[in-house]
Amino acid sequence: MLCRTVVAGEVAQRRMAKSVGLSALAGKTVFVDGYNVLITVESLLGGFPVYLCDDGFLRDTRGLFSGYKSSPSTAAALIEILDILAGARPALVVVLLDGQISRSGELAGQMREQMGKLGLPGEVRAARDVDHQLKVRGGQGIVASSDGNVIDSISQAIDLPAEIAARRGIIPRRI
Repeated sequence: MLCRTVVAGEVAQRRMAKSVGLSALAGKTVFVDGYNVLITVESLLGGFPVYLCDDGFLRDTRGLFSGYKSSPSTAAALIEILDILAGARPALVVVLLDGQISRSGELAGQMREQMGKLGLPGEVRAARDVDHQLKVRGGQGIVASSDGNVIDSISQAIDLPAEIAARRGIIPRRI
């Protein structure tokens, strides 16, 4: 838990300087670290512990990545994530899901369907190298992730789980 929540002061400052709010998404391309965001929002909605870390990003510590399976809170989490994105009015949303996780294709289909209902322009796809793609594309838009390694390699990041938590009154709204 400490490895995910505590970082050196200078690292925390650099990451916080890259953090943007929802208003920054208007008219921009947003790249979403699909499982990173989804699992944290599921933890938030499911009552599992989430932590506002030293670098200002909200993280869970369940460590579900490779063993992830949909849960009763998956559908609600997807709706929350896509709804908050739709309200921010980005030009394009690209959701990347780790292809090595079972049923990523089905999840991508659910997300595409919900994006269509919300009129949210974008695409969802499974990939084997999500972190690398986010790092490479980070200069082309804003990345939604709380993965420290990804944030360290990009210029702008948004913490969608924290935005959802703020909207629900769980944590204070960011400026």
